[in-house]
Amino acid sequence: MTESPHALWREQRARAVTGPTGNLALVETRWTGAQRPDIDAERAAAAPSVTITELSRTSIETGEPEYGLRRWDAGSAAIRAFERIDTFAYDPEWVLEGRFTPVDGDGEGSARTVPFEHIRDNGGTRDLVVPGDIHITIGGEEFTVAAFDDGGTLLLVFGDRTNGSETYAPGRFLFVPRDAAMGGEPGPVVLDFNRAFVPPCGFSAQFNCPLPPASNRFPFRIPAGEKNVVFRDGFDIYAA
Repeated sequence: MTESPHALWREQRARAVTGPTGNLALVETRWTGAQRPDIDAERAAAAPSVTITELSRTSIETGEPEYGLRRWDAGSAAIRAFERIDTFAYDPEWVLEGRFTPVDGDGEGSARTVPFEHIRDNGGTRDLVVPGDIHITIGGEEFTVAAFDDGGTLLLVFGDRTNGSETYAPGRFLFVPRDAAMGGEPGPVVLDFNRAFVPPCGFSAQFNCPLPPASNRFPFRIPAGEKNVVFRDGFDIYAA
């Protein structure tokens, strides 16, 4: 029997998070400030199972660029302890159609930024580019949510009443695909909450994930998608 698209998606998720540079492999994020790290030296000294990558961000305090590196270990303790991602049963009722409206509505794609608090920033916020709004009706009530631009794909960071009791406490993520031909034009989008997923910070404490803004917190349960990451033998990403 051919596997369902949802079952295949779950398998792909498990492969992705356990890969050599998957979420579970991140063992260190080290910021070096205005000085770029010596990536070549770090790679030369790294074990064969380790991958070193460079990253950058804007400093909350100064607004200036700051640099750092990430260390990924294909043999990390988190990968070895990983058991599964708990997930709700697939429910077609949570495949919903919404409408994307660009910032200015003229197709020019002018940028708008929204301040997102991040899990490791002690209440500070970072401005993320939000190319437009998504309008969606759930239970007869219309909501307008902000999905930011994640490399050309809309990424919705949202919260709901399952957080902390049934699902990852800080919230979940959902990619919202758009037809490539749409460009910056308004048009329909599909939100398949069965593909809501635990953000990277649920797999490694070395990630700094955005938290749902107030507009993206639904006042009801969304019992669809991933719940939590399950580890064996009491493994704790914050103690690793």
